[in-house]
Amino acid sequence: MADSASGNEREIAFPVPYQIDEAEIIYNLPFNDLLFRAHSVHRENFDPNAIQMSRLLSIKTGGCAEDCGYCSQSAHYPTGLKASKLMEVERVLAEARKAKEGGATRYCMGAAWRSPKDRDMDAIVAMVHGVKALGMETCMTLGMLTPAQSASLAEAGLDYYNHNVDTSERFYSEIITTRTFADRLETLSNVRDAGIKVCAGGILGMGETTKDRIAMLVTLANLPVPPESVPINMLIPIPGSKLADAEPVDPIDFVRTIALARILMPASHVRLSAGRTGMSDEMQALCFFAGANSVFIGDTLLTADNPGEDHDSALFRRLGLRPMELGAAEPETAQ
Repeated sequence: MADSASGNEREIAFPVPYQIDEAEIIYNLPFNDLLFRAHSVHRENFDPNAIQMSRLLSIKTGGCAEDCGYCSQSAHYPTGLKASKLMEVERVLAEARKAKEGGATRYCMGAAWRSPKDRDMDAIVAMVHGVKALGMETCMTLGMLTPAQSASLAEAGLDYYNHNVDTSERFYSEIITTRTFADRLETLSNVRDAGIKVCAGGILGMGETTKDRIAMLVTLANLPVPPESVPINMLIPIPGSKLADAEPVDPIDFVRTIALARILMPASHVRLSAGRTGMSDEMQALCFFAGANSVFIGDTLLTADNPGEDHDSALFRRLGLRPMELGAAEPETAQ
């Protein structure tokens, strides 16, 4: 066994930047070997029994001009979701206080926009200031950002900006046509240049191939600075959306993707994100072993269901997992 493990280490010790065929070798290792490597990398960089807990609030819901095939908030699909205006700042801060009382250390705020309008930036900045004053990390997801908007958020003290690449560059146009893969990368660059940490991941189960999933992770790992936070979502098919009838993801394939994310981005928080209501406790446990160390808590994400806090607390007790303290094991700023 020792000789076999040693051989695998030699076989897959690739330098950055990663190539897709190299990452495929890692992904296709025997499952036990893959998990062993991923968990070893995880232990080298994080407390393996600590989970970073975030809360996500939709501060502006529905009516989005983008045609993302997976999204309940797109105005292009009859999903039945009613559009709303931007929330009042004080209401957002009231929800943030509840989140902090519930154990969240990071507060994420999402608006269903193609990009924010300049007239909304004062309210957005006030939300960042208010949540920071509560002693929480802040994260926003507002669509595409200009350099000036990124700088404004950085000046306000925004810690993270979420902008997922969703899938591989090859498959991207099958899911979204109203903006390009390059547009996604441009926003990530604007955010990074402004000094904000990056949260970027993708979605599994949209009809992509295994190679698309691997290519998505390789793209993220090969950014000038890999994302500090990498959410991996399992598609929740939304009635009325383009992907309403998508086939479910094989659980083992999902775990393999989590493991590859951990290996390629060893210092990043890997978040087990949307779709946890469709995962068994055992599947989630394997994901945590493979390197996932962040979750959203609460009953809902932006518009989708999420396991309730009681269920999560019970699962974490069974697994001996505890909340990660604010600022613990901060990812490195460069590989």
